[in-house]
Amino acid sequence: MADKILEVRNLKKYFNTPKGLLHAVDGVTFSIERGKTLGVVGESGCGKSTTGRVVLRLLEATDGEIIFEGKNIRDYGKAEMVKLREEMQIIFQDPYASLNPRMTISEIIAEPLIIHKKCKNKEELQEKVAKLMETVGLSERLTNTYPHELDGGRRQRIGIARALALNPKFIVCDEPVSALDVSIQAQVLNLMKDLQEEFGLTYMFITHDLSVVKHFSDDIAVMYLGELVEKAPAKELFKNPVHPYTKALLSAIPIPSIKHKMSRERLKGEITSPVNPGVGCRFRKRCSMAIPECGNSTPVLREISPGHFYACHLIGKEEKKIEE
Repeated sequence: MADKILEVRNLKKYFNTPKGLLHAVDGVTFSIERGKTLGVVGESGCGKSTTGRVVLRLLEATDGEIIFEGKNIRDYGKAEMVKLREEMQIIFQDPYASLNPRMTISEIIAEPLIIHKKCKNKEELQEKVAKLMETVGLSERLTNTYPHELDGGRRQRIGIARALALNPKFIVCDEPVSALDVSIQAQVLNLMKDLQEEFGLTYMFITHDLSVVKHFSDDIAVMYLGELVEKAPAKELFKNPVHPYTKALLSAIPIPSIKHKMSRERLKGEITSPVNPGVGCRFRKRCSMAIPECGNSTPVLREISPGHFYACHLIGKEEKKIEE
């Protein structure tokens, strides 16, 4: 039986707006095995980052369960959450905005160690900071520099070092390379992969770059307007996408070849409002294959093959026709 470090069940996060409830995350369910990477993809505004923050309780969930190592952390009090922070960390998207511009690199990395009282004296603190800098590939000469003096890649390495400081088991990576140059992205991704193997880390990797997530993730979850529409092993998802939205996303991946002819599935129609969306499939107004049932009831997540889940009324109809 797989060792699941995290299980999310029917997770919801709603925000009050003047026009009603904005359903940022609506009934999301998934799990992540220990030492594995779950990639979460979708358009901007689909709820990827909000899901990551709610899982870490940086935002409080409206409803649902967050089971970390067998315990529902939504029941945790303030003191329990402070202790849990040592095991659950986050790497933010913007490596500049997430760093204090008034603190040096060593002070930024040392901060979590000081807060959680992980060092007995100043010498031990300096030793641990130096070790963390070496681990993420930061030169010792940068110890007393400030974030604005460094490039994006080095700034993100600071963020990674800070996340590693408390020896966490689980890290939410919120688009950690999207703000970096392409040449730097590969370096940071390789570093994160090496760290995962060295320390046995579990990642929730949030991104909109499908070419990145394919090679970095073990499983991929596709979100659309707050809902999970498909989840499968990475190879299976790219080989056999089922949901119409997933197919459209994959068709948009650019192929670096002048001989390759793009066959994109263009999405047309109106995007459903996430404010009081009502019942029905939220993708139906942009789906060329929508049927009347799509507007009458919300499709539920079903398993089509081991580990491959999808939520679509049309696929169920096709299966019934085949059986008949």
